[in-house]
Amino acid sequence: MKNVVISGAIGTLTAIAGASSAHAQSSVTLYGIVDTALRYQTNAAADGKDLMSMAVGPETHSRWGLRGSEDLGGGVSAIFRLENGFELNSGEMHVANTLFSRQAYVGLSSERYGTVTLGNQYAPLYDTMGDIFDPLTVGNYWQDSWMWNGIGPYLTINNSVKYKLSSNGLTIDAIYGFGNHAGSVGLGSSYGVELSYARGPAMLGAGFQQTSVSSASGSTINGAKINLLHVSGAYQITPAVRLLAGWIRAQDQTGTTDTNMQQSGAPKLPGSSPNRIDNTFYIGANWQATRPLLITVAGYYGRTRNAELLDGKLGSGVNYSATVLAEYSLSKHTEIYGTADFSRGTGAFAADYPGTTDTLTGTVDKLGRSNNVGAAIGIRKIF
Repeated sequence: MKNVVISGAIGTLTAIAGASSAHAQSSVTLYGIVDTALRYQTNAAADGKDLMSMAVGPETHSRWGLRGSEDLGGGVSAIFRLENGFELNSGEMHVANTLFSRQAYVGLSSERYGTVTLGNQYAPLYDTMGDIFDPLTVGNYWQDSWMWNGIGPYLTINNSVKYKLSSNGLTIDAIYGFGNHAGSVGLGSSYGVELSYARGPAMLGAGFQQTSVSSASGSTINGAKINLLHVSGAYQITPAVRLLAGWIRAQDQTGTTDTNMQQSGAPKLPGSSPNRIDNTFYIGANWQATRPLLITVAGYYGRTRNAELLDGKLGSGVNYSATVLAEYSLSKHTEIYGTADFSRGTGAFAADYPGTTDTLTGTVDKLGRSNNVGAAIGIRKIF
């Protein structure tokens, strides 16, 4: 979820266009990331077939955007951001028929009172974990981010009002997303809050998010809730080494997590759980080995209960994964990288891996090999 931007010529053109009547400073920045990788993965399809493909990078999705601010005086600025996500290998939009699927908002920012924005925005949970506490910044590969798949569709919140304030090391980030359903204020709504505190080399964070999912979005019960809670920490041991660890708890009463957790080619589940609970623990480190070389290691371990099994019963399961990522900067805005990962699931998690084909029915309805090994090399260009 890395967001690195530089000012472009658009800001200059905007300033010139408004010079005759402007009484405040304005700027607009064009920015983006272009990122792709070649990836090999075992057991990537039904019947244990391997896959060699062009894919997204392990951490950052390709995007472009515009952001701007206007100084209104008194330490207050008007701000906006429009950010599009796209698939580099095909040129398609990341979300079909949605131009600014990543972010689209407008608001006011005060040096003293914080920032209020309105629109389509990242959940505070995504901000905190992606920018600070998750070693792989909420990764893109299933093997890097399986613990997020249940809540993943709700990490960007439409129709939302967001407030953020930082002071003396303490940051509060809160959001409320309107459901926009006539006659039911809460249906389809979301709310979340994140608190983080930095003191010296240490940082602690905790947050909660709840989303009310409508049946139109796949919930088995109209208005059922999906909740996520986390407690996380980071510690800068030396200028070159940073440790990260935390706990994430998810409770899903909507029946969506069982299928959202599955990889492509997984066997079809007969139903869904009315109250699935997942607890995930993670630990990782970032090591700036040399000025151009950054190495990241991460491990995730999760347990689930009341999850849907392939026979329709509810049960438990364990999943764990490990990843090593090496990023080498060729310049300030260009880098190459390589990554290797492994994951394995048991119990209920076994149905999240690609299955096998039933010779009688011709459908994928049996458990397959419940592990993946993957490797990728790629290039990232920031502008």
